[in-house]
Amino acid sequence: MKILYAIQGTGNGHLSRARDIIPALKKHGDVDILISGIQADVQLPFEIKYKLKGLSFVFGKKGGIDFVSTYLKMDTKLLLKDIEQIPIENYDLIFNDFEPVTAWACKQKNLECISLSHQSAVLAKNAPKPKKKDVLGKLVLKNYAPTTFQYGFHFSEFDKNIFTPVIRKEVRDLSPVNNRYYTVYLPAYDDERLLKHLKNFKTVQWQVFSKHNKKVILDDNILIQPINNEKFLKSMESCTGVLCGAGFETPAEALFLGKKLMVIPMKSQYEQQCNAAALKEMGVPVINSLKKKHYQSIADWINYGKTIPVNYPDNTEAIIQKIIKDHFNQKVYSPRFLQVDHLQMARI
Repeated sequence: MKILYAIQGTGNGHLSRARDIIPALKKHGDVDILISGIQADVQLPFEIKYKLKGLSFVFGKKGGIDFVSTYLKMDTKLLLKDIEQIPIENYDLIFNDFEPVTAWACKQKNLECISLSHQSAVLAKNAPKPKKKDVLGKLVLKNYAPTTFQYGFHFSEFDKNIFTPVIRKEVRDLSPVNNRYYTVYLPAYDDERLLKHLKNFKTVQWQVFSKHNKKVILDDNILIQPINNEKFLKSMESCTGVLCGAGFETPAEALFLGKKLMVIPMKSQYEQQCNAAALKEMGVPVINSLKKKHYQSIADWINYGKTIPVNYPDNTEAIIQKIIKDHFNQKVYSPRFLQVDHLQMARI
């Protein structure tokens, strides 16, 4: 069986999850990996068959997406060309983690595309949503990478075909301790703003991981360093708490490690608003920005915040086995698949 696994390359969460999903897929066939997008800092220890520019959002410096940079870096002509030329018909199963090129290629060629992503779970009927509606944001999330079947990961099993997070082996192998400092990952804020606001909390040490700087900065009680997977994991392993955006992988890993968690969802980012709603239901404190009006909430979290117990079992292989059993078995015994198979045999 030939499998194509297409991964979104914007941000680090998709690639972090892929580190555990790829070995599970490889147990069922030959796996080719496609990555499209920019802004990721995590590398995969696997051969990448296709590396495309895709359609990416660029992190800003004030707490949201930089729409101007996003537009300037967009290459619609190349995107359409990649959609047309990617040889998706060569694969028996196509798994998609919020990756637009293969999703739209499958849609155009009327081929099955199986979503295995956090975004699928966010869009599920019973998954938590923010009180403030965002019609445009929901529309973008729904149509960015359209698929025929949806399986998703979320902070809890909110609906059918929603599973608890894939916690990568690197994190499961950690031995968490509490060394009384806080780990910070807020890629939508620049270093200047982080320094300005975090300096107001002088009783704690902050270890900040930055997407906007290539050198180490030590300023009083704040250490800023470029994002690095190994150093970030080591920091999370020994911290007291994690202050981060309302993405998926980092909050899930912080919860798994038993760390206090506070999140700041990115502005104009519907998925993170949904994540924040889900985390708030679980008891995780959520603030809308790093502005002065939220200082008291941050102080309360530092002084009185508690960990939120979760149960995230290692069931990645079982999930992959279930999906492949459901879809590949049906495909093998469908008249359409048998017809293609006989034609291939005739050529041999």
